[in-house]
Amino acid sequence: MPTYRLTIAYDGARFHGYARQPQVRTVQGELEACLERLVGPLETSVAGRTDKGVHASGQVVAVSSEHPWDLDRVLRSVNKRLGPELVILEIQPVADGFSARFDATERAYVYRILNREAPDPFLAATSWHVATPLDLDRMNAAAQAFVGEQDFSSLCRRAGNRSNVREVRGAEWTRHGDVMRFDVAASSFCHQMVRSMVALCVDVGRGKIEPETVPEVIAAGDRHAARGAAPPHGLTLVRVEYE
Repeated sequence: MPTYRLTIAYDGARFHGYARQPQVRTVQGELEACLERLVGPLETSVAGRTDKGVHASGQVVAVSSEHPWDLDRVLRSVNKRLGPELVILEIQPVADGFSARFDATERAYVYRILNREAPDPFLAATSWHVATPLDLDRMNAAAQAFVGEQDFSSLCRRAGNRSNVREVRGAEWTRHGDVMRFDVAASSFCHQMVRSMVALCVDVGRGKIEPETVPEVIAAGDRHAARGAAPPHGLTLVRVEYE
């Protein structure tokens, strides 16, 4: 069965998350409906389901179809019908059995904060406005506690009996004018993990808690030990890696 790897981008504000849900507009629902009109029945897998409001500039979807595609035609047609809020950036043929989720070796996210007193109407949809001054060095000290393989149950929304052990390979804050950017990469992430990291770092940056408290929060293994989750609209899935 022909299988294709699609790299897609979307404005999360326009959708109720990635995963198909009844009676609401989702990325999966719109993408699959559009593709099925063009190529017929298909099966998909995704590198990671994003929540309502979360954006993507490098999401990966695997699609298995009954017939080979005219790749240029599919790309143009989908982008004409769904763009600019949902677009295919690239289509690549891959081996039968390729899974966008289980074959992925790393995911990377970016979270953006507008850190100044006045909001910015042009950044409002893609960044969290925090008017209180934030200390970059303190936030980076906090972020270093995330790196390594550990149980992130304190920073993840409970999902049955699934393990919350993850390997975080890098976590860093940088400042670009009034915008603070959090880059984080891991083997995979559990639900609300990145947004919880951001909320914790922001409280450190505000001086509400000390950076040394972060390892204690993680070690507690209790969601109530954390500081909630940052708003979804500041988060973007930017990259998924494969062997």
